[in-house]
Amino acid sequence: MSDSHHTAHHQPLRVAVLVSGSGSNLQVLIDAMQAGTLPIEIVGVISNREDAYAVTRAKEADIPVTVLSHVASGKRMSIKTFEAHASTQLSAWQPDLIVLAGFMRVLSAGFIDHAPAPMINLHPSLLPVYKGLDTHQRVIQAGDRHHGCSIHVVTAELDAGAVLTQALLVVDQKDTADSLQARVQKLEHQLLPWTLLLIATKALPLQSPSISAQSYLPPLPLRLYFDR
Repeated sequence: MSDSHHTAHHQPLRVAVLVSGSGSNLQVLIDAMQAGTLPIEIVGVISNREDAYAVTRAKEADIPVTVLSHVASGKRMSIKTFEAHASTQLSAWQPDLIVLAGFMRVLSAGFIDHAPAPMINLHPSLLPVYKGLDTHQRVIQAGDRHHGCSIHVVTAELDAGAVLTQALLVVDQKDTADSLQARVQKLEHQLLPWTLLLIATKALPLQSPSISAQSYLPPLPLRLYFDR
């Protein structure tokens, strides 16, 4: 099979990533993309913080970056202004999928509804429990036996869209919020590329309203289990 024939049938999934922090999940995707183990092309990264280390990671990988943190006067950019600029940039990049990876601003229904591609978010809990912040501390305070992370479709309601995939671990009695955060982050680094692989290979179609009804897939969410 020639290379041209191969690429014609296997166009990489065009992915745009929105970030606010260190970008460890972005780095996992960059590494997998560069190694050729994940059929994606990261077409651009948008950060709402100019000091986010994710910006450095993207630049080092020669990925286009747009920083939307402050306006010319030095004031923090309002969410309305951020969304206007982000929407224009995303339309220019034309991604197949938008991934929120540690993105910490709440997006409006209008922005989500008019995005040029489906949008998914990585959340550090086993949704639908523990939407919002401080998930690891809340798990410990509740005495839960299981914890993990979820990837869900982004909707106007916070952390409420259809859950596509989850990774689970058993909470240890010695766990603190910090140790749980570190353990869950390791799960995130496995769950995000696995989920993108399912989407890129069309094993997990985002556009169909009856995803779980397809005979070759178990009911959503698809789950990765880790005992330790």
